[in-house]
Amino acid sequence: MRIDVRSAVNSAFSLFVLAVLLVGTPASVRAAPDSGPVGYWLTQAGDAKVQVSRCGGGLCGKVVWLREPIDSATGQPQADNKNPDPSLRNRPIIGLQLFLDMQQSAANSWSGRIYNADDGQSYASTVTALDQGRLEVRGCVGALCGSEIWTRTTR
Repeated sequence: MRIDVRSAVNSAFSLFVLAVLLVGTPASVRAAPDSGPVGYWLTQAGDAKVQVSRCGGGLCGKVVWLREPIDSATGQPQADNKNPDPSLRNRPIIGLQLFLDMQQSAANSWSGRIYNADDGQSYASTVTALDQGRLEVRGCVGALCGSEIWTRTTR
């Protein structure tokens, strides 16, 4: 039996280089940590970005970007003008808290309420992290429910 020394040395060297690269690479590059829903999300329509963060024992979600940040009718920043409370109708949409009392209800799932600035109403809601890149946001009025899938994005 003949052993090819050159091949054995090359194989050992390749394994050594691979090990150095893996050990020397930060963990954040090797594998993204499971942050669940925490991060930035683009709504299904692509018209807003929402920053989801932990707050208290639950989740907060606020608008941080709008495709059309200026109201074409007024020339001013988009405002919460459909809010039933007249004192809140001038607050800007950017910075608006959408998730209300969102508490963990199951693995990767939170329940609470969601505010819809399109009609000024809040709805029973669940937020479910489907995977690292998709978040299902579901809102219900009685037995009628609708959902959309948000995609992870950068700020």
